[in-house]
Amino acid sequence: MKILIGTKNPGKIEGAKQAFEKYFDNIEIEGILVSSDVGNQPINEEILQGAKNRVKNLKEYAKSNNMQADFYVSSEAGITNSLGEWIDINCVVVESKEGLQSVGTSQGFPIPNKYIEEIKETELGKVMDKIFSGKDLAKGKGGISFLTRDEVSRVDLTKNAFIMALTTFINGDIWN
Repeated sequence: MKILIGTKNPGKIEGAKQAFEKYFDNIEIEGILVSSDVGNQPINEEILQGAKNRVKNLKEYAKSNNMQADFYVSSEAGITNSLGEWIDINCVVVESKEGLQSVGTSQGFPIPNKYIEEIKETELGKVMDKIFSGKDLAKGKGGISFLTRDEVSRVDLTKNAFIMALTTFINGDIWN
């Protein structure tokens, strides 16, 4: 099964791979860098919009490069206060070659209000790098690994979000 994912981020690619491997055999996943067409720090509705834009741009890239896939997928992280508190979530989009699309999200973690303006001006990863004296936390285990003392990683968040989106595809007509 061929899967194209709209990122080169190794943590997001691995999370998607682990999710798909739970339900499908012979997974081949390829990361392709495409634009989300939203800002570097997606906020609220931009999170889902960025993920949808990545799938759209990924499909256009695949078509123009004569590439075929069984699934086109993406993951976009961002901050939201839609529940009244600032949290960081991952939103994923999974689209089959037939055009059936599903969305999933990860569990979220709280963002202290004292960092919100700086995050909006830059991005969460840069703020967390500064706080934890790390370098490119977003490319590895992610800042969440520091916050949870290695209990949860970026791969875990991404994998769980993809599992949620895959419920549409693994339950036949009952759930789609």
